[in-house]
Amino acid sequence: MRSIAELTEQLGGLAGRTVLVRSDLNVPLDGGRITDDGRVRASVPTIEELASAGARVVVTAHLGRPKGAPEARFSLRPVADRLGELLGRPVTFVEETVGPTARAAVEAMSDGDVVVLENLRFNPGETAKADEDRAQFAQELAALADAFVSDGFGVVHRAQASVYDVARLLPHAAGGLVRSEVEVMRTLREDPQRPYAVILGGAKVSDKLGVIESLITVADRLLIGGGMVFTFLKAQGHEVGTSLLEEDQVDTVRGYLETAARQGVEIVLPTDVVVADSFSADAAHEVVAADAIPADRMGLDIGPRSEELFAEKLADARTIFWNGPMGAFEMEPFASGTRAVAQVLVERTREGAMTVVGGGDSAAAVRDFGHADSDFGHISTGGGASLEYLEGRQLPGLTVLED
Repeated sequence: MRSIAELTEQLGGLAGRTVLVRSDLNVPLDGGRITDDGRVRASVPTIEELASAGARVVVTAHLGRPKGAPEARFSLRPVADRLGELLGRPVTFVEETVGPTARAAVEAMSDGDVVVLENLRFNPGETAKADEDRAQFAQELAALADAFVSDGFGVVHRAQASVYDVARLLPHAAGGLVRSEVEVMRTLREDPQRPYAVILGGAKVSDKLGVIESLITVADRLLIGGGMVFTFLKAQGHEVGTSLLEEDQVDTVRGYLETAARQGVEIVLPTDVVVADSFSADAAHEVVAADAIPADRMGLDIGPRSEELFAEKLADARTIFWNGPMGAFEMEPFASGTRAVAQVLVERTREGAMTVVGGGDSAAAVRDFGHADSDFGHISTGGGASLEYLEGRQLPGLTVLED
């Protein structure tokens, strides 16, 4: 993938050039307030590099899942405001993705200016299934600029107009964020220091089937928590009560357990869990053995003995990848397992291990717990993209940059 330095050389400099940047600014909002600005902060270095070189930087991104039409709650305006604060320079927000207002705003730019266009997904062409519909929207975006920089790792697994089609129309490069993410993920997949431990959590096994299958051949240990653990417990023949269960995946999980045993890969499951009578922060709850979950209770976190077990299994790991919380961490009574895993990773980072938090809820959790990004080796901005990369899939937004 071409770097920004190589793109600069190709263009004979960036001063006076308009560069379209695809960032990942899909941050959580609460009433218009950003609750986790990690992705905005991660986008700053590339935008600053381009603007400081005299480029006229046009930032594109999406937020949420609008259905191809404007929705006020998904506007990028608060994100543009936060980006300006982090850059320490004015950022102009344009209430349009493409069209006369966007063209006029871009034409009025001076060297070093930064403009943020409105949510790409307000235009149906961004996510259109038909190639010709995406291509038309991509052509309108490309007409605004002289070059394209892909810096939204969280979307490179999508063949969308601003990620894939635009790169085919303009001189292009991978931004610093995308290049660093790929470097980390490649290390995890191809050359991890050992022992290599992978911690997987979250709600559903089905969301992680591909990565489990792939990592069974790469990792030394797989530690399983979160809602997905109950499908593993069921596969072992245990009662799981009213816990989240994917009945249709039990046979698949049983196969994973058998494969891991043949490969010599250790799969570590919780020995105790926190159960409750309902999915509520106020629900009555208790700790029970993982193989003795009452029929009328649901598991919502790993238990204290499991926290100790997981810490033991991570104590000598030289590489750790974590994707998915250990429980319903948004509710304090069920946050202890996720908090404990985060603290172990902080300690292992200090001791020199390579620790990677795989984006999504895991990244949100560690920040909720007050940890700084620098407490970990790497916090990915792309949950789905990082998992698909580790599965070994071809990601459209990366392959289009490889020329």
